Amino acid sequence: MGDIDSTSCRRNYSELKMDNETFARGANGTETRDSDGIEKMEIHEAPDGGSGGISENSAHWGTKRIFKNLLVICLCFTCLFTAFQALSNLQSSINCDAGLGLASLSTIYATLVVSAIFIPSITIRYLGMKWTIAAATLCYAVYIAANFYPSWATLIPTSALLGLSAAPLWAAKSTYVTTIGKRYALISGNTENAIINRFFGIFFLFFQSSQVLGNLISSLVLRQDTSENVTGEFVCGANDCPAAPDGNVTSYCNPPDKSVTNTLIGIYLGSGLAAGLIVSIFLDRLQTSRRTQTENPGQLFLATLRLLKDYRMILLVPLTIYSGLEQGFITGDFTRSYVTCTVGVSWVGYVMICYGVTDALCSFFAGRLVKHIGRVPLFTFGAVMQMTLIFTLIFWVPNKDQLAVLFVIAACWGMADAVWQTQINALYGILFTDKQEAAFSNYRLWESVGFTVSFAYSNYLCVWIKLAILATVLVFGIGFYYIIEMKAYLARKRAEKTKTASVKKAQKDLS
Repeated sequence: MGDIDSTSCRRNYSELKMDNETFARGANGTETRDSDGIEKMEIHEAPDGGSGGISENSAHWGTKRIFKNLLVICLCFTCLFTAFQALSNLQSSINCDAGLGLASLSTIYATLVVSAIFIPSITIRYLGMKWTIAAATLCYAVYIAANFYPSWATLIPTSALLGLSAAPLWAAKSTYVTTIGKRYALISGNTENAIINRFFGIFFLFFQSSQVLGNLISSLVLRQDTSENVTGEFVCGANDCPAAPDGNVTSYCNPPDKSVTNTLIGIYLGSGLAAGLIVSIFLDRLQTSRRTQTENPGQLFLATLRLLKDYRMILLVPLTIYSGLEQGFITGDFTRSYVTCTVGVSWVGYVMICYGVTDALCSFFAGRLVKHIGRVPLFTFGAVMQMTLIFTLIFWVPNKDQLAVLFVIAACWGMADAVWQTQINALYGILFTDKQEAAFSNYRLWESVGFTVSFAYSNYLCVWIKLAILATVLVFGIGFYYIIEMKAYLARKRAEKTKTASVKKAQKDLS
């Protein structure tokens, strides 16, 4: 987005449609300004960014430059999460001894919780969005490399490093995409709401395609493994528990050959390093507002916490936590207890490809569909779809002769996840347009709480209990979301009633 002062930003925002304007206001219909330390984003081209060292007013960015930077962001995250997501999907299978893999994932998201509160505003202030993203990709690469020698001494510290870098990575990405989305809305004549939804849809199309690439790589490489000989009595599906009532371990653990695993990790490491090079070389640098550049970091931290005073943020917390819980389940529990346990680890990649493809396609269409049918039908579809799948997984007993069912469940789960990933992201950007950094930090904070809890209890609870927890949180999350929409609807009606009364009064005075 260009060099736009706060006055022009307010003017552009006031030109949104009535439904978006009142939705971004408080319950009493008054405009919610940012008094907590973060103004509407005012963006400048950095002197060393993307223009040969010449300072340039980025308000003059055209369509090509906007989409070029959006593409760079998309390619960076595609390469990075081709490696990280596929490796995460395999952690419960390749590092299953003593629950090391799931413990590392839990560590990642536990530290991400801390990171989301303290780090994003500070790193974005001192490094800018571009170099925050670049530095974070390097931390991801260090974690990937640690998987060559997996142990509690290597994976846990590097997991903590990755977790600390993840919140700045996502906060910088979300702020960057929202900012250039606003700039494109200004020059295209579309509403910010529509363009931000579209840009996040495009981003998540690329992002979810990384599931396809990463899992295709894992499946092709792991096909070379000849050590998949299952021994012992293992229970698969909803009744998979860490230990049987008699104390015997019944949870599945049969990691592939070490040489095959190292080949896979080497490929993923190369992909992660490529992500850092892409963003370092090709992404144009944007800086945050002058206020962000000069303000005490403690005030920016307080801005993140103060946003929790907003009732809309409080009501969004359960659904945001659910987003982390459901992703943690499909990554850690579904892959181990339903896929690896029944058909072997080499099928994890193929099943998750199906999940990634549907997630990517539905992410793209969700960003466009919301313009025509609105948010509520999409959120309702996601809730109904995932609740149906939860009950299916509770009562279905998987076996190796029902491989097709695993693909169907993964595809349907991806459809629902596409709703959460695109629409919750966009909702934060729309509701808290004056407080982007604090809002997206809160988003990553509460989603990370969901991830952390999911991976933390994975080694201690039966699968059916985890599914029951998912169903409970989903009911509360979608219910509170409906309250937000209802309050926005009532605020909009009050505004329309007030406007109508004013018009009638003016007409009466004239007559």
